[in-house]
Amino acid sequence: MKAMVLEEIRRIQLRDIAVPTETGPGEVKIAMKAVGICGSDLHFYLHGHIGPFWVKEPMILGHEGAGEIIAVGDGVSNLKVGDRVAMEPGIPDWTSRASQLGLYNLDPAVRFWATPPVHGCLVPEIVHPANLTFKLPDGVSYQEGAFVEPLAVGMQAVSKAHILPGQTAVVLGAGTIGMMVALAALAAGVSKVIMTDVQKEKLAIAATYENIIPVNVAEVKAADRVKELTGGWGADVVFEASGSPHAFKGMFDLVCPGGCVVLVGMPPAEVGLDVVAAQIKEARIETVFRYANLYPNTIALLGSGKIDVKPLISRTFPFEQSVEAFEFAAQGSPDVVKTQIVF
Repeated sequence: MKAMVLEEIRRIQLRDIAVPTETGPGEVKIAMKAVGICGSDLHFYLHGHIGPFWVKEPMILGHEGAGEIIAVGDGVSNLKVGDRVAMEPGIPDWTSRASQLGLYNLDPAVRFWATPPVHGCLVPEIVHPANLTFKLPDGVSYQEGAFVEPLAVGMQAVSKAHILPGQTAVVLGAGTIGMMVALAALAAGVSKVIMTDVQKEKLAIAATYENIIPVNVAEVKAADRVKELTGGWGADVVFEASGSPHAFKGMFDLVCPGGCVVLVGMPPAEVGLDVVAAQIKEARIETVFRYANLYPNTIALLGSGKIDVKPLISRTFPFEQSVEAFEFAAQGSPDVVKTQIVF
């Protein structure tokens, strides 16, 4: 079966590769319809690794996917052929201590699509556990369904923040994950999101959403603008969603006394953290690694219309042009939020 295969750093091709096709007990077979290109896909493509995860052999890319069920295995009663679905890409050991505690995203044995050595979903058909496959509402398209995965990251971040209605949030970074965090925070009840970045094009996209206030930190200090917008008090929650080491400098100047800082983005190396600045505000620090138990709520929010991801779909390529899609996404154009591949 043809798939989008990362052969080595900066070399990808659409070629035949052996993938599982048997639908076992508790599994479903899905015809893929839409896959988003994630920053991690690009990082593996451009650099060959993320942290300890190194690409040592050919690997199928892609983990943000939606499709249609074309076969169901024995024991599957909640899904049927023809269902439109989004798939949660991390498969844990359900008997592990982490899974038993409900923290299956932290299971050391988790097998996550397109994380070496596990193949991803940029392939016409894929077999997946039924309990990690979720029906899409009629009003949610396949391309919107492919957004469930990154949006679940935003939902995880918001759940860690324990947001209260009417609070103010700051989101550092206007990339895909920053956008997902901002939209999830608004859905959770914040009155406004102050979003910072250095790319005016991405900030302009963010500004099309009601109650997102863009701040170009190439032109103005984030702390000054946050103080202005919060009466000098600071934001209740600060989400670091850029992964940029520069974002950590002065981060605690943005949060109010007793507020919360949620670390979502992954820096490329160790960063400095001003512990004293956090201590004198008794700021609570939370961290995010993927998500757990959030796909149903994420899909429900998309179906309700409270979150609209359609303006963030910047460019779409057919599966046959997957190589061109990755080359385009790797350019990092400032006006591009999400590139998707459709079947």
